[in-house]
Amino acid sequence: MKESKANGIRVVGLRMSRLTKNWMEFCRRSLRRFVSYSSQPHPNPPFTKGREPIPTSLLLIKGGLKGVKQQLLLALLTIGIVSGCSSTAIEYSVILSTKPPPLSPCRVVEHLMGETCVPAHPKRVIILSPFSLLSNALTLGVKPIGSTVHSIQDLNANYPSEQAHLGEEIEGIQQIGLATDPNLEKILLLKPDLILAWEDARAIYPLLSQIAPTVVVPSNMPNWKEPKWKDQFSFVAEVLGKEAVAQKVMNKYYQRLEELKVALGNRYQNQTISVASAIGYNNFTFVKNSFIGSILDELGLQRPPAQNVVAPNGAIYNISEERLEILDGDILFFPVHNIGAREAYEKLKHKPLWKKLKAVQKGQVYLVDFWAWIVWDDPSAASVVIDDLYKYLVNAP
Repeated sequence: MKESKANGIRVVGLRMSRLTKNWMEFCRRSLRRFVSYSSQPHPNPPFTKGREPIPTSLLLIKGGLKGVKQQLLLALLTIGIVSGCSSTAIEYSVILSTKPPPLSPCRVVEHLMGETCVPAHPKRVIILSPFSLLSNALTLGVKPIGSTVHSIQDLNANYPSEQAHLGEEIEGIQQIGLATDPNLEKILLLKPDLILAWEDARAIYPLLSQIAPTVVVPSNMPNWKEPKWKDQFSFVAEVLGKEAVAQKVMNKYYQRLEELKVALGNRYQNQTISVASAIGYNNFTFVKNSFIGSILDELGLQRPPAQNVVAPNGAIYNISEERLEILDGDILFFPVHNIGAREAYEKLKHKPLWKKLKAVQKGQVYLVDFWAWIVWDDPSAASVVIDDLYKYLVNAP
């Protein structure tokens, strides 16, 4: 047995024979660390009836907006999972050797895993999400001390190298691994007072909740309405105690929408606006109940009939080349990013049916930022979308 100490934490080496059962289980859950504690957990009440963890087998379903987002990470995450599950025969169990600090006043928040008492004003927040939770927190004026990253390449960076509109706001935020495979030991050393996680963290919720009060943010709740991005933003604001800030942010959003409506006038009343993208050979478009669909709908802009519908997760996916007319409109916004979408766009440009699309023939295909238009689903992303609509619909020559 080997023992070392760091920052009041005693790390005790355990032989593989004692961890075999746990290790195999956590490999299946994509974990590289097994963490247990001898101290008492934070006061997260037990699951109430009907709030047991939801199986994760439906998460990576074929297609849908969530499936599209997951495809961005799937290839890169697979490499990390295989590497982490085969790299060593000895793992570690981190045992707290000091008593936890006295609990501060807290509020009970109901979430995907039941109820958690969170600090009234959390100061040291950890974000476990590959998508909009980090952007939500920053928009609300809360800069997390740590956040997960999108890709294995980002693990070598000093902070999450997010793209799109986050910019310098992310500097100084420590990266804590991949969203589906966070470094639990590093999270523990950061001493968070709140962990805000996306719904895939259900698998490790019992471990996270012993490090700090943990809230698992769902993609949907029974009382949420379309568009869900607004409800999720309000939920995060409630967890962080930033309801007043959230109201000001949304008031600004609605003000900008009204100003854009005036600027647009009636010039597009007889034209349709399409939003579509592609990853590899998967062509997809976004309908009324998507993030971008809700913004266009609030502006009164018309959509092509095939996109003027409600669909699971707000998207129509796996559109074959023979059905590219689903992507068509008088104007086509095509979000691109650096993980396959730009390459997919370049391939589409050479397809005969692509060249027959009205937007292509009229020279009204506009490349916009994938992360802002599709991934982030929050008011700061909506601001970027509004800027782009000014650029291409109002100020275009």
